[in-house]
Amino acid sequence: MRGRSLAAALALAFGATTLTVFVLVGSFLYIALEKQIKAQDNLDIVLAARHARRLAEELESAQSLRDHSERLTSVVLGNEALSMEVFDPDGKRAIEHNIAGALAAPDAASGAATVAGLPPLTRVAATARITEADIGDWTGRNGAPIRGIFTDARLRNGDTASLLVARNMSDRWRLLDRYRDKLNMAGVAGVVLAMLLGYLLIRAALRPLRDIAASASLVTVNRLDTRIAVARVPSELEALVASLNAMLERVEHGFQRLSRFTADLAHDMRTPLSNMRGAAEVALARPRSVDDYETLLASNLEECDRLSRMIESVLFLARAEHPQFVKQLREFDAAQELTHIAEYFEGIAEDADVRLRVSGTASVTADLELFRRAVSNLLANAIRYTPPGGEIVLDAGASAEAVRVSVENQGQPIPAEHLERIFDRFYRVDPSRSSLPSSGVSQGSTGSTGLGLAIVRTIMELHGGSVHAESDARSTRFVLRFPRAS
Repeated sequence: MRGRSLAAALALAFGATTLTVFVLVGSFLYIALEKQIKAQDNLDIVLAARHARRLAEELESAQSLRDHSERLTSVVLGNEALSMEVFDPDGKRAIEHNIAGALAAPDAASGAATVAGLPPLTRVAATARITEADIGDWTGRNGAPIRGIFTDARLRNGDTASLLVARNMSDRWRLLDRYRDKLNMAGVAGVVLAMLLGYLLIRAALRPLRDIAASASLVTVNRLDTRIAVARVPSELEALVASLNAMLERVEHGFQRLSRFTADLAHDMRTPLSNMRGAAEVALARPRSVDDYETLLASNLEECDRLSRMIESVLFLARAEHPQFVKQLREFDAAQELTHIAEYFEGIAEDADVRLRVSGTASVTADLELFRRAVSNLLANAIRYTPPGGEIVLDAGASAEAVRVSVENQGQPIPAEHLERIFDRFYRVDPSRSSLPSSGVSQGSTGSTGLGLAIVRTIMELHGGSVHAESDARSTRFVLRFPRAS
């Protein structure tokens, strides 16, 4: 099943973010406009109410209200949304302007509008100051939203008249509704446009990833040296490209190493098989004595042992490279273990006329069996190449950072160009040494299979340590460095 498009997902996320921003900004603008309109209307209502009450207070009586109606209604002239009703001291409507049936309801009996027909409003006393807090909200008889102030006014003769100044808010709500609709339309159009542009921009921004994928697709078994070009890669992807190129380099090296290992393994396994087949063909060429056949079987058995050791070493290396290879670490006396190993090899050393000596002292934390195998491989290798009458020294020492175990033997020095490669699988400084006998070496030794030092390096890597060789005219030293336990 095809995965979800990253560009589409990012475009949707970008659209959702844009929608959220538009909603917040639109809501803020709408509320700000509503408050501004409301504040302006409140100011108009308050000023009109104050002016009307001041004009009414200058009149003598209720009859003066009717006689000077134009003077009072001039307060709301010029604004069709503003309305005014003036009630005489008896509560009857004396003046009305622009009410359009929205304010006082007429009395059922007399048909005249009175104060009783007004909605329940808070009446401002004639001596109180008119403020925005005195503005009330109600719905007119025609269903229109109304805001206004109901206040008393003291006439000169001492009577009290009532004034209602109100504003029909229908036009304001229609204005706000149109503004909200435009905000919604602009928001929807903006989100769609943002998603479209975002998708196009994201696809353009992701082009380097497609180029990386195209470059990676060029890597094949025959073109493992192909690398991803970093010249046109954005800085944010440089680390990714560097990691991919490093991975490709490791894959290339691993493949080359595997190819060399396979070729070397086939070559080394072919030698004992050829030896056994050649000896068998010679023996079968004519009748032989029992002794000849026994000699042939003994020779084939030695070659089979050599193949078995080679296969065992290859299997060990394969298991050791597995991430779940189990090590049983414990602390032990390295010098004591070197003594045990030297005692095990004592008979082989005597046959080769080689002396073994153990020196130093140190405690090391490692897998005991792997430690014995690594040292045994080095010791077997040293016995094989130490001239008769020579001496091999097994030494243990410790520093603040690591425990150092060395195997030093006399003999021909190893050329400097071979010191690092001798730990490669099937690598030999002198190819002719592959035919040397194994001298019956066992306990982890690989005889002359060319895998002994490779196993030593693998064991040290399993412990997080290292192995290196030093060689001069006096002696050759193989040094194991085990890290200190934290």
